Amino acid sequence: MDDYGIDSHKLTYHPEWTARWKKAKSSVHWDDCKEIYPIYIEVTPSGACNHRCVFCAFDYVGYKPNFLDFKIFKKRIGELARLGVKAILYGGEGEPLLNKNIGEIIAYTAEVGIDPALTPNGVLLNEKLLKKILKYLVWMKVSVDAGTAKTYAFIHRTKEEDFGKVLRNLALTVLIKRENNYECTIGTQMILLPENAEEAIMLALRVKEIGVDYIVIKPYSQHRMSIERKYENLRYNEYYQLAEKLEKLNSDSFKIIFRARTMEKLSEERLRFCGAVPFLWAHIMSTGDVYSCSAFLKDKRFFLGNIYNQTFQEIWEGDLRKEHWLSMKDFDVFSKCRDNCRMNECNLYLWDLLNPSKHVNFI
Repeated sequence: MDDYGIDSHKLTYHPEWTARWKKAKSSVHWDDCKEIYPIYIEVTPSGACNHRCVFCAFDYVGYKPNFLDFKIFKKRIGELARLGVKAILYGGEGEPLLNKNIGEIIAYTAEVGIDPALTPNGVLLNEKLLKKILKYLVWMKVSVDAGTAKTYAFIHRTKEEDFGKVLRNLALTVLIKRENNYECTIGTQMILLPENAEEAIMLALRVKEIGVDYIVIKPYSQHRMSIERKYENLRYNEYYQLAEKLEKLNSDSFKIIFRARTMEKLSEERLRFCGAVPFLWAHIMSTGDVYSCSAFLKDKRFFLGNIYNQTFQEIWEGDLRKEHWLSMKDFDVFSKCRDNCRMNECNLYLWDLLNPSKHVNFI
């Protein structure tokens, strides 16, 4: 039961943006395209990380101790709101809570009218921080990825005691949310791997008892630049039956989101089209570098500029993005992009807008 649209897309709720995109996508003129700003941006507050997860897509970036400069980024947040950005997810290639200003960053994001969300591993959550950020967050999703401390330590490449810390911190999060009647949705996530598949139900029962709102069970997707290749050819046919067992745990207050559709797409031919880049989203790294797609960080072809040197508007309407926009017309999505791209469902929707079926007026 995916009440949050996690295994689908939400572009149908942004008809004005999609109408402008459709007109721009059909144009050969840069001036028709440059002012279409992303709906959603991912931001990395910290390049450093206290875990080394076996599934990490960003291992190639190197977990460097770079931390987003709040004084400069604060100016950009206000600018992003003015330009029409609707939401920012704080996560990325490191552990976001390692940035000492993460509380102020989240609070200011909400204050200027942008929806903030957070994806930590949960180890560093504490009462002081939770009381500062929960009132502002739209949602927070914690990666747990195991039902036992031993498996958790293996998958997150950390100490077994971190597993207990995360569960206790989740319980504290739920308590503070309920005591203060905050609206923040509290979720958890497991990337389904051979090592943890038998613990999916165990984890779901644990977090349901704690009182979180949902758990996502999702497939691994191989990043083209990742160092880790162990799960590169992993497929999920044998795991579909797990969905039926998990769904029995659904209730009015707790949802299982088993991403079966995303798992199925691993065995399907990939769409040879990307309409999302460089329009729909962007990624700001902990160094301030801006990329048009989080799957191509450190790739010069997708680099647009740096927020320490330019405003976001200068970056988005600048020469580098113009060159990138032109290059995407001939970009080989089929062979160059990762399987199960984050924007796949959006791209399917955008493709249909450009290539409608016959007799569309017969509603």
